[in-house]
Parts: sequence; structure tokens; C-alpha cells
Amino acid sequence: MRGLSLRLIMLYRRYAPDRIRGRCRFHPSCSTYALVSIRRFGALSGWKLAIARLRRCRPPNGAVDYPPRASRLE
Repeated sequence: MRGLSLRLIMLYRRYAPDRIRGRCRFHPSCSTYALVSIRRFGALSGWKLAIARLRRCRPPNGAVDYPPRASRLE
């Protein structure tokens, strides 16, 4: 499941139109955040974190927002 998730995100990064990909309000980008989260916490928890981040993607949100460290996820 983890490998499939990572491949899907990489496909998105490669083939999604620039008008969609280049608008992330956060650093690192949402796709990078998802990749790191899935690698760090596994597919289920990583997707939960990534979706929560995407839900925050509206004004006035945005800034530097790194995935939590492994010891801080409950």
C-alpha cells in the first residue's frame, strides 16, 4: 500500500497540469508533505496527515509546515 501511494503521488507530480501543481501555499509543497508523511508513518496515517494538510489549504493558511516527527504522532 505504501509503495502504491508513493507511486501515485509521483505520477501526480509528473503529469498534473502546472496550473494545479504550482499553487501550493505551504512549504514544503503538499505533494512533498504527503511523500514524507507516507514514508514516515505508513500509508494510512500518512494519507490522513496529507488530507488534513489539503483541508487547511485556503486563506489565511499557508507557511512553513513540516510533517510531525514520528514520536509526536498519536
